[in-house]
Amino acid sequence: CEKRSAMSPFLLAPLPWTGTARFLIKKDSDINKVSSPIVQNLGKTDMGSYQSVVNFVKWAQATYPAKKYMLVLWNHGAGWIKSVRSLDATKGISYDDETNNHITTPQMGLMMQSIGKIAVYGSDACLMQMPEVNYELKDYVEYIVGSEETEPGDGYTYDLLLGPLAKNPTMSALELGKLAVNAYADHYGTEDHTQSLVSGAAMNGLVAPVNAFVQAAMAANEKALIKTAMSGTQAYAYPENKDLWHFLSLYAASSKSAGVKTAAKNLQNYLTGNLVMLNRTNSNYSDSHGLAIYMPNYVKSSYAALAWAKAAQWDEFIAWYTAK
Repeated sequence: CEKRSAMSPFLLAPLPWTGTARFLIKKDSDINKVSSPIVQNLGKTDMGSYQSVVNFVKWAQATYPAKKYMLVLWNHGAGWIKSVRSLDATKGISYDDETNNHITTPQMGLMMQSIGKIAVYGSDACLMQMPEVNYELKDYVEYIVGSEETEPGDGYTYDLLLGPLAKNPTMSALELGKLAVNAYADHYGTEDHTQSLVSGAAMNGLVAPVNAFVQAAMAANEKALIKTAMSGTQAYAYPENKDLWHFLSLYAASSKSAGVKTAAKNLQNYLTGNLVMLNRTNSNYSDSHGLAIYMPNYVKSSYAALAWAKAAQWDEFIAWYTAK
């Protein structure tokens, strides 16, 4: 575990370190202070640099080797959308309030490339379960855990996650990914939440049905119906983020095109049958099906830098339906 702070809002006393400390977490009965031993103190470290994550993982793998690894990033997340500090910069995860840096979506791919293949990656952060994010990660992770919507402030509930894992340490990557989703959803219960598990390998197969849908929709030329469907689609804290399955359902129901209906259904079937391995929400998010996608009223130029935009035709679709 790596933690950086001199004070914490969850503790009653100042923390016994400044800068960045690495801990070996051990069980104790005192919730008012951190009693686990510090194994390294790195001083000031830029937590908005993807290299800091790479360094931590490499150190953890060398110091505490295991047969399988799960990597969790906890902090603010924002999918890929523009940064509040730069009007057309890609957003991402892990914001450092001292340096004002963060790990952008393309840098997440560079981060995982440097780390190498792992079993499960989890974004304990808001708004990250999107193809725009997952396509950067797909070649380096078996399964991806994330949320379409913002996450409650408590984040992951590690007793519900690590307790069952400790009792069954040989569980598969798929079982651990499902456990992470269920632990999160079981903890938050009726409180608003979304959490899903996506197959990294199946992200490759998502491109073909997405492109087939895009081509069918553009051929049908039903821009007004698309925009009406968008307005009714389950959206999130960033309203440009829409649940993909729900959008397809609404648009296909109103479309006059047999091609659109077929392509939308094929894409929905791929989402539920191949890509999303588990999806959990509370009743307020019953139209969330495990994967959000970017559907703005105008396309931002930085979108083209994403691996997803280079592989799929979703950016062409956005440019087409937003064109006057």
